Amino acid sequence: MEKLIITSCICGAEVTKEHNPAVPYTAEETIQEAKSAYDAGASIIHLHVRWDDGTPTQDKARFQAVADGIREACPGIILQVSTGGAVGMSDFERLQSTEILPVPEMASLDCGTLNFGGNDIFINTDDTIDHFGDVLKERGIKPECEVFDKGMIDLALKSAAKGHIDSPMHFNFVLGVQMAATIRDLVFMATSIPAGSTWTATGIGKGCWDIAAATIGMGGHVRVGFEDNVYMAKGVLAKSNGQMVERVVQLAGLMNRGIASPEEARRILGLAG
Repeated sequence: MEKLIITSCICGAEVTKEHNPAVPYTAEETIQEAKSAYDAGASIIHLHVRWDDGTPTQDKARFQAVADGIREACPGIILQVSTGGAVGMSDFERLQSTEILPVPEMASLDCGTLNFGGNDIFINTDDTIDHFGDVLKERGIKPECEVFDKGMIDLALKSAAKGHIDSPMHFNFVLGVQMAATIRDLVFMATSIPAGSTWTATGIGKGCWDIAAATIGMGGHVRVGFEDNVYMAKGVLAKSNGQMVERVVQLAGLMNRGIASPEEARRILGLAG
């Protein structure tokens, strides 16, 4: 079984310090949280940025400043910038994160519209998916196809068939938002992608650790972090992103699965490096 790639999603756009005081807002806090995850064993940082008051932003200059700091603090780290941004942002806003230099090696590519709780609808039309795929291809950035249910896998494959996403594809199965965070549904997703694809799984909230453990055993890769979950156990807040990465490392150790370094992750994912 290949070594395990751990992605840390350090802040997201929705979770706040009211949910967990350790959620980073400032550039310094974000860089510190990225380093805590890197030191614990993460080889990919999935990056959102905030203004100092916690407001999510896709501002290019803010991304550049935080990315520069993370690269300095975490030598060799793979940066995977978010093109999701936050609900209600325009396509132009969302794509600003891909304009930083050096060009990030990876970026998220959300592959469908979904209900994001309450009245929040995160809109990604077929044209949006194709356009984002084209922009990432032009900039030499590998997309991580973010899929929240089986239908989004099909939309990603449709876009790939039209030439907007290259193979081999890489997927992130986000379970617990629009599709249940169960092992049954994880298996369904993992067996619905093309041969030769790589995949990561994310369990939202209380589904985090069950999905992480199952994914390790199935040979996939794991994403954890404050964007998706702020607890180590019911009622026990995580102290840092690094603490969550440490638990994934411990789970992998119990299953005799090694942890991929950033260079090993590049080889597994087919990144140029």
